[in-house]
Amino acid sequence: MTAVVEGPVNNQDVELTRRALRHAIDKTTDMAPRELKVPLHYYRDPKITEIEESQILRRVPLAIVPSAQLPNANDYLVRSVLGDSLLVTRDRDGVSHVFLNYCRHRGAMPACGSGNASRFVCPYHAWSYRNTGELFMVPGKAGFDSMDKADYGMVELPNEERHGFIWAVLTADASIDVDAHLGPIGSELELMNYAAYGYHTDKEFQSQVSWKGALEAFAEGYHFPFVHGESVIGQNTLPDTGVYDEFGKHHRIGFPFNWVTNLADDPSGSWDPHQNMGVIYWIYPNLILANSPIGVEIIDILPAGEPTRCSVRHSWMGRVPATNDEMRAVYDQVYDGVHAAVVDEDFAMLPQCGEGVRHGQHDHMLIGRNEIGVQHMIRVFAHELGVALE
Repeated sequence: MTAVVEGPVNNQDVELTRRALRHAIDKTTDMAPRELKVPLHYYRDPKITEIEESQILRRVPLAIVPSAQLPNANDYLVRSVLGDSLLVTRDRDGVSHVFLNYCRHRGAMPACGSGNASRFVCPYHAWSYRNTGELFMVPGKAGFDSMDKADYGMVELPNEERHGFIWAVLTADASIDVDAHLGPIGSELELMNYAAYGYHTDKEFQSQVSWKGALEAFAEGYHFPFVHGESVIGQNTLPDTGVYDEFGKHHRIGFPFNWVTNLADDPSGSWDPHQNMGVIYWIYPNLILANSPIGVEIIDILPAGEPTRCSVRHSWMGRVPATNDEMRAVYDQVYDGVHAAVVDEDFAMLPQCGEGVRHGQHDHMLIGRNEIGVQHMIRVFAHELGVALE
């Protein structure tokens, strides 16, 4: 069996748990100053969706994969992001790269799947590339005798490895500064030490709901007793109770577990927030990191071709890397449980929200004071998009 890991607890951690305990005892939650009116076109206007992709999602650093998914030299994987095929590699020196996975000859894809390789061969005409991107060999080179191979490597996107993730900007001529993008939440991610986690598995699916609406499901506990009432989330987590903090465009919410109240009677217990609440980070624009005592769910949500359709990549990492079949079996059970909650509970309900957005004839939705994380998401995006709110 795997043991629950408790990290060092500092004064900030203790204060976070104290805030959660006060809410649990008083049956309160952190709240916004007032309700927020959100026009329906914020979710369903195709022009807004186009701007989101071109001006936000293709211009800011996105966490493409966890570092732990490429633990060894020459590891690689291929992932589709906003329709782009991306080849993520770790070269023999341990340096990560993110390339557009398209041959410079006729555009076929040199790599597929995942594995360990130092070179990739295009299936169309067998042009081959090193895992550092350089064009290595061209069959029939007499037909390209004026070509300088140095000019025809795979296109590398701006990328950096930080805080246990490989990040990239999806625009080749852009720049990248992950530390500037993360700002004050970077120190939080550093403390989490995700680079030391063990990658377990992932699944991808699509849903008929706005990508922004899908993200909002992970920013409030108001729905817990109604959507998750029969599962571990509903049974272990206090409803409509959250400890909320903003970090610039990003935020953190702690959803207290039922047993946090034990600290009122026995202060000698653990004050580690991760033992007393589910700690969820929203990393602007599209990443949810849902932390539990034994691991983290990585929920990566993006638009999928229309305003009320999104793609979801749901991954899981263990705080202690699995080293044997018994640990892997335990992690399988953990992932199966959390994935069922996401797919069979959250994303069983969310398409109804998408339907209401598509066909609703009311002019706005009302977001409550108790949905403070949702309000923050909406205000951040609305500011970037120029959408007026009330």
